[in-house]
Amino acid sequence: MRLYSMRFCPFAQRTRLALAAKQIPNEVVNINLRSKPDWYFERNPLGKVPSLEFDGKVLYESLITADYLDEAYGDSRSLNSKDPFQKAQDRIMIELFVKVVGNFYKVLKEAKSGEESWKESFENLLSGLETFEKELTKRGSPFYGGEEPGMLDYMIWPWMERLPAFPIVTNGLVNNPCDTFPNLAKWWTSMEKDDAVQESFLTPEIHAKFVHGYFAGNPEYDMEVSKL
Repeated sequence: MRLYSMRFCPFAQRTRLALAAKQIPNEVVNINLRSKPDWYFERNPLGKVPSLEFDGKVLYESLITADYLDEAYGDSRSLNSKDPFQKAQDRIMIELFVKVVGNFYKVLKEAKSGEESWKESFENLLSGLETFEKELTKRGSPFYGGEEPGMLDYMIWPWMERLPAFPIVTNGLVNNPCDTFPNLAKWWTSMEKDDAVQESFLTPEIHAKFVHGYFAGNPEYDMEVSKL
């Protein structure tokens, strides 16, 4: 099993989390997204990460690869709920997280460039996160997946992992959005300790360093790769 990835891509991290949670041995090949090799387009015509290559076959897109791994390796821990309705509910939540993702990047870009519009984007981000605070409260469990993380937990985690980097990236202008929500903050702390999360976890300082380089037009794609 070979994963084509990029160390700082949250979408690729989704697949890494599924691989780690299912304890599937794999080889990671990191792609420079600013200078993609021609041979990579033969595997993924979109040129994006993640992609999975195995047995002469290739799959791509984060949710598709994560679902495939969960179904193909059914003998190991199941990430999706066995209840079809609950699985569907979780997928709805993943779709709702699009609001968080979109405003996540707008806040950073606008705050870094000094645009006042970051405040509106930040409020929209909080509105998106409030949906997940309420859902976690309603479920009454440590994780969305119950007593241990499930697919929903892992599919939203990459962006949640990066929230504490906001104050660093913006020189204190923007607070960590997670601090507004007590249950999400507790969930974040529990997720950080998860073995699968630790396999790809990066500190807020490292995420901030990459973002600074990205906005400066010189992203360090190979930063931290030696520690894999």
